[in-house]
Amino acid sequence: MILQLQPATLIKRYKRFLADIEFSDGQQTTIHCANTGAMKGCAEPNDTVWYSTSTNSKRKYPFSWEITQSQAEHFICVNTLRANQLVEEALHNGVISELTPFKTLHREVKYGNENSRVDFLATYDGSPDTYIEVKSVTLLEQGHGYFPDAVTTRGQKHLRELMDMVTQGHKAVLLFAVLHSGINDISVASHIDATYAKLLKQASQAGVEILAYKADFSLNLGELKITLSEKIPFIER
Repeated sequence: MILQLQPATLIKRYKRFLADIEFSDGQQTTIHCANTGAMKGCAEPNDTVWYSTSTNSKRKYPFSWEITQSQAEHFICVNTLRANQLVEEALHNGVISELTPFKTLHREVKYGNENSRVDFLATYDGSPDTYIEVKSVTLLEQGHGYFPDAVTTRGQKHLRELMDMVTQGHKAVLLFAVLHSGINDISVASHIDATYAKLLKQASQAGVEILAYKADFSLNLGELKITLSEKIPFIER
């Protein structure tokens, strides 16, 4: 994925979907933030914000916050919409070897008993269908990556749905898209959401496969290339 971006300095993020930034000439403006999460460590004042510009003239806020370049020089993709796009690109390019080659790949498929939509459904010749749930990881604490960064009842529901798919004879995968350049391994954040951690352990024991792939960031004159390229370990702590 290649994005055309411009830099600014973060003043503050607020109301979940908005942030104020300052340009190099001192002017300030408000931009859209497509991230409803806690964004811990991803939105500190004076971080560099890399933003894209929409061509839709009807948008109230034409700029969208895509990447944080932290003061520790880490790149963090904070636009959660990019996670599934990056995973889909990686799947089609054969990067995620555990899930390729597939026959068909469908997005946002209804499934389960709790009115859910799975991010991807892959079908195979002679093998079970595979239900793939994608989670974006941006929380770095004490040198390690963690998910989730806040209590997630939605994430808990997805784990129950994946376990049900395994019970029905399908394959189920929880795929962590690690979008923080400083993260080299990931664990469940039991100190943030103990219920999610318990369910994740149950899901793993039930046969849900857990995978984590990390994004690579390459910036050149405002052109940012992001690819999921490296498998990293999921560690039980």
